[in-house]
Amino acid sequence: MSLDIEQIALHQLNKRDEQTLDVVLRDTLLTPNAAVEEMMAELHRVYSAKSKAYGLFNQDSELAVALRNCRKGEEDFLGFSRAATGRLRDELSKYPFAEGGVVLFCHYRFLAVDYLLIAVLNSRSSMRVNEQLDVSSIHYLDINHADIVARIDLTEWETSPESTRYLTFLKGRVGRKVSDFFMDFLGAAEGLDTKAQNRGLLQAVDDFCAEAQLDKNERQNYRQQVYTYCNEQLQSGEEIALDDLSEELPPWNDKKFKEFTQEQGYQLEETFPADRSTLRQLTKFAGSGGGVSINFDAMLMGERVFWDPATDTLTIKGTPPNLRDQLQRRSGNNK
Repeated sequence: MSLDIEQIALHQLNKRDEQTLDVVLRDTLLTPNAAVEEMMAELHRVYSAKSKAYGLFNQDSELAVALRNCRKGEEDFLGFSRAATGRLRDELSKYPFAEGGVVLFCHYRFLAVDYLLIAVLNSRSSMRVNEQLDVSSIHYLDINHADIVARIDLTEWETSPESTRYLTFLKGRVGRKVSDFFMDFLGAAEGLDTKAQNRGLLQAVDDFCAEAQLDKNERQNYRQQVYTYCNEQLQSGEEIALDDLSEELPPWNDKKFKEFTQEQGYQLEETFPADRSTLRQLTKFAGSGGGVSINFDAMLMGERVFWDPATDTLTIKGTPPNLRDQLQRRSGNNK
């Protein structure tokens, strides 16, 4: 499956001091040679594999207006990218963590869908040994750890402007970094709440099992079926389709799972992205805090793991061998 680059531009933001970011703008677009195509294929792969949030443009988004004009041919792609980089610098300069980087704008097509990907990429240093076995330092784009990235599904934006999911972005690892400045630069707001959709699905599964009065094993088998389907969708890069999921699950009193969700008003979308951490709750209990981390299979609840809600006490019968070994050694040292 090929990725076809339509237009790509690179610019640079350099941090001069604590208060100033300088802009270095290219005068021409990049030529999509083999190196550029390899870079974009890697960036597309890395971005597609990460968990993303969904959004949509605000009505007063300057970027959306400029992009629409660019799509109409009223402004060329290079001019659009140069002006947008200036606006990005203005937003980024408001925050003390601003480090600059390479600013990338790429219009590309993948599986008959047009995308615009915007990213700020940092450089990293490393060492190389050449053919003469001399050692030298090199700089490279750290694509694997890129966290300031957004992608606009141009096809959906132009054909379904009422959509709440044509824009995706990474929230990043530094608090609200992306939400604060990158979303302001995009003139966008969060749209479809993926985690809320997945949590709603889990609640619907639990409620459906309760209404059907399934026993413990039946409930666990039902949950496992839901998890298997959703995980397969996640692994293949596809979304959860409520119709398909409902067809795979056994009905109760001739009522299919989708009918149940609609009657009970769970407000699930027809399709929505799978969220790995939320779906894991179908088959496991996990949590951490106060120096304690616990993770165990859901089927063990009531068999080897017991919770007393009155005292908020968790009792585990039969500890894992490696943990038991550590406990025995520590206990022996304390005697």
